Amino acid sequence: MINALTQIAERRIAQAIADGTLKIDGWKNRPLPLDDDRLVPEDLKMAYKILKNSGFVPPEIETRKEIRKLEDLIAATEDSHQRLKQMKKLDVLMMKIDAQRSRPSSIAHDDDYYRKIVEKIQTGKAGRT
Repeated sequence: MINALTQIAERRIAQAIADGTLKIDGWKNRPLPLDDDRLVPEDLKMAYKILKNSGFVPPEIETRKEIRKLEDLIAATEDSHQRLKQMKKLDVLMMKIDAQRSRPSSIAHDDDYYRKIVEKIQTGKAGRT
């Protein structure tokens, strides 16, 4: 059965190349890029891959993207009131991540580290204004 599927796949790939619908110039003799899924449990990898290929990502990944954007926004904000508002949003997102995990994320529960980040963000902008 695997041989039949392989032959069908090879035939369709060859036909697509001949028709010009499959461009291989950039990939010829190069390995395909691997997904960084080392943090995904083995039993969920296939499901996550299917969802990702369909345009869906796990809620935690979406929240992490929001966190990264918010951290960039905090670093770029000149107004201390806006920065404080954004930091409160960041705190809410961190609590959301903690609620989705079996164990809390380290930054929200490592008070010393969190304090240093807040100081760096606040003093980083204060020194340039």
